[in-house]
Amino acid sequence: MKSVGIIGGGIIGLSSAYYLNKAGFKVTIIDQGDFQEGCSFGNAGMVVPSHIIPLASPGMIAKGIRWMFNSRSPFYVHPRINGELLRWGWQFYRHSTEDHVRHSIPALKELSLFSKSLYREWSKELPFEFGYQERGLIMLYQRADTEKEEVEAAHVANEAGVEAKVLSPEEVQKLEPDVRVTVKGGVYYPGDAHLTPQILVGRLIEHLKSAGVTFMPRTVIRRFGVSMSRITSLETESASYTFDEVVLATGSWSGTVAAGLGLTLPMQAGKGYSFTLPKVEKNIRIPSILLEGRVAVTPMGESLRFGGTMEITGVDHSINMNRVRGIVETIPKYYPEMKVAMPDKKEVWHGLRPCSPDGLPYIGRIKKWDNVVVATGHAMMGLSLGPGTGKLVSQLITEEHTSIPVASFDPERYA
Repeated sequence: MKSVGIIGGGIIGLSSAYYLNKAGFKVTIIDQGDFQEGCSFGNAGMVVPSHIIPLASPGMIAKGIRWMFNSRSPFYVHPRINGELLRWGWQFYRHSTEDHVRHSIPALKELSLFSKSLYREWSKELPFEFGYQERGLIMLYQRADTEKEEVEAAHVANEAGVEAKVLSPEEVQKLEPDVRVTVKGGVYYPGDAHLTPQILVGRLIEHLKSAGVTFMPRTVIRRFGVSMSRITSLETESASYTFDEVVLATGSWSGTVAAGLGLTLPMQAGKGYSFTLPKVEKNIRIPSILLEGRVAVTPMGESLRFGGTMEITGVDHSINMNRVRGIVETIPKYYPEMKVAMPDKKEVWHGLRPCSPDGLPYIGRIKKWDNVVVATGHAMMGLSLGPGTGKLVSQLITEEHTSIPVASFDPERYA
């Protein structure tokens, strides 16, 4: 039985393990944390085929400059003299073009729809419920300039074959009969879905353990043993582990880890925050994004999760409560009857999203090493693209024809 070592225990690593285990491999997942941390647990839980426009797109530079001087804004880049950040920023700038968007849309659409189809399969074949529901997503806006952008995005989506409906305020309210909504309008994407991420990840770990997958928590890979064109071992301070194949799914740390393999993988950590109200008497029915504040709102049973911000600060686990205050202050502007107090710091979750400079993930084999597959850089879309990426990783390792093309996600595109 061939063995696979997966470095990284987030939803990408877990999804890869799921399909590799089903394919008959002996799978080990190695993570520097305890598998209870990271972006996979506290994110908004959205499965969003609607998100086909990459982060690197026209207008994002101007928005970012405007937002970054406001401590409560949705976006912030911590100014610092850092070569990696400067190179990443230059590549982000270079890719913020219409041509790049046109190139990226088909690739993101295929991966998103593929991943959603697998979530639908998971909801039937996994021996546990994880709150998967296909209720769609509403993009809510209050200003005319935002409306113009979103109506254009809806047009782009419909042209690409992703259904989008522009709604009046009355039509938005009809979709949310239990909560008063104050908006200029919205765009409804009926093909989107959502789930409860902490349940999915927690139960998936239990399921994989029962299926024979080995988990190695709090294990840091310090070095790679190499011979010719193969990785022969993964080495910690005290032990060495050998696998036939290695999967690099280390999220925001991927750039640093990849450098140990001589691979250039531009990556910045985009910090996001969330908090959850446990019992909401009058809850929303459909996940929404409050566009002017870039706040994601997701119903999870009786609970309601709010998440947002993109804070490019490097690998930094501090919590900036001003960013959280920006989320809280946005909520009553859209839901005027919803009284949400500032959460205590200990109730605020944060995660580091792995952001590539062109807004596309890195998925594929690399030429330098015969037995390495890269699967990282999914930014805010990690949960949404998890099963699809995991299935592609399995197909690459088993040398099957991949279900969708992966050329756009080439991990050596910055080599």
